[in-house]
Amino acid sequence: MIPWFKYILFLCVIAISLISSFSYANEQIKKRPNILWIYVEDISPHLGTYGEPLVNTPILDELAHNGVKFTNTIMPAPVCSALRSAMMTGVTQTKLGLHNHHSARTKESEFYLPPNVKTVPELFKAAGYYTFNSGKDDYNFSYNRADLYNGDYMVHPLYGKSGVKIDWHSRSNKSQPFFGQIQLKGGKHIFSKTFKNKVKQPIDRSEVVLPPYYPTHPTVTEEWARYLESLQITDSEVGDIIKRLERDKLLDNTIVFFFADHGMRFLRHKQFLYEGGIKVPFIVYAPGYKRLIKTGTRAELINGLNISATSLALAGIEIPDYFEGSNLFDENFHGDKHVISARDRCDFTIDRIRSVRTENYKYIRNYYPERSAMQPSYRDEWELTKVMKQLYEHGKLNKVQAMHFSPTREIEELYDLRNDPHEIVNLATKPDYKTTLDQHRKILDNWVKDNDMGQFPEREESLKLMLGIWGDTAINPEFDNLRKQYPNLSGSQYHLKSQRFKRVLNKGNNSYQ
Repeated sequence: MIPWFKYILFLCVIAISLISSFSYANEQIKKRPNILWIYVEDISPHLGTYGEPLVNTPILDELAHNGVKFTNTIMPAPVCSALRSAMMTGVTQTKLGLHNHHSARTKESEFYLPPNVKTVPELFKAAGYYTFNSGKDDYNFSYNRADLYNGDYMVHPLYGKSGVKIDWHSRSNKSQPFFGQIQLKGGKHIFSKTFKNKVKQPIDRSEVVLPPYYPTHPTVTEEWARYLESLQITDSEVGDIIKRLERDKLLDNTIVFFFADHGMRFLRHKQFLYEGGIKVPFIVYAPGYKRLIKTGTRAELINGLNISATSLALAGIEIPDYFEGSNLFDENFHGDKHVISARDRCDFTIDRIRSVRTENYKYIRNYYPERSAMQPSYRDEWELTKVMKQLYEHGKLNKVQAMHFSPTREIEELYDLRNDPHEIVNLATKPDYKTTLDQHRKILDNWVKDNDMGQFPEREESLKLMLGIWGDTAINPEFDNLRKQYPNLSGSQYHLKSQRFKRVLNKGNNSYQ
């Protein structure tokens, strides 16, 4: 028989435990979490924590170790404006007509969201959050930026709107929760004039191992090494952000999402639907919320749109019905069965590609197989592109390396990602894979019916902007009728490309210096 005093002690322990749990739950409700997106441009999962041996990224490695690392995150678009538009609305960009890169940038080409569709920052604002975006928006719809974010911003006729340097310090009420985005250059650091000065640990070029679809050439190796160095710069920048949160005693009440918009800036990667274009690093770090967000590595298939839905859910905001994502930390979430991604017009280069990514396979459909994957585009100015084209023209690329430069493409591609992670061996014509091919075809066919505005011609106003800016480089037949209708249009707006950003004031909000 248990002595009465031990029995009372046992009851006391239980009571204290219940009170503690209740208090903890109450505290989480009372003190809503800050949500911070560290949003990086043009990087793939080549961080140390993802297994890249040449890269030293101690900050991100630690965040992954003490947070949640997702190893199979697929974005719905391989280019920034289309992807960012999807993330803001919680909907695949093709469903709302936001799929063509650099759309809705001028008065003539403006395009607004349906009244019922509210962006992620608008939903946070309605819930009482302070919202900011430090860096570019790059959305393919028209909007009043004050409806989305606090703070001044810059505007450009082609590249859209960008928030000035701002963070949580700009809140007049320091107890107000915030939803913030801090944009980092990531792979675009290599364009900076000060890039070399920022590289503290140079990558040994002799140790660089390139994917099999790239030739071993000094220019290609150099570009890859510089990209890896940009990741180390990014790691340092993330460290500075974390230190600022710690300094301001906000880290324990902030949930940090670290992720990229799409894959690295390389041929066959960015703008394409191979893994190099749509698979990204994604880490959630929330040291003050370990009961809600269990640390560890998660390998299930993840649609990047889940980031938008999860951010709302963790803040206690109802996820709208039109959102396609779910709360990643809901006990009933067990991964996505498939992720559909789409590539459409990128600047003046018109294309239409769709992919279905399942756990083990990737299905790609090329709607313009008669157009080379390397049809004219803005990347033709890169030294990397010039060298690769020269090697191709002189017959110095092997069959795998030359495939991307072929004048035509296969209509369908199917890859076994378990045995062919580089997506080299197309199984679409193999009889043994007919059932798998048919399954993926059906998924895409059903999706296209109600979700893909890319099946319809693009609005004339948007195409006119591209022809006006890019002129003779816009060679796709879709521009032919415009040239006839508007004989003085081609190239007449090129000056817009070189215009400077203009600052727009949002009174009552201060930028962070």
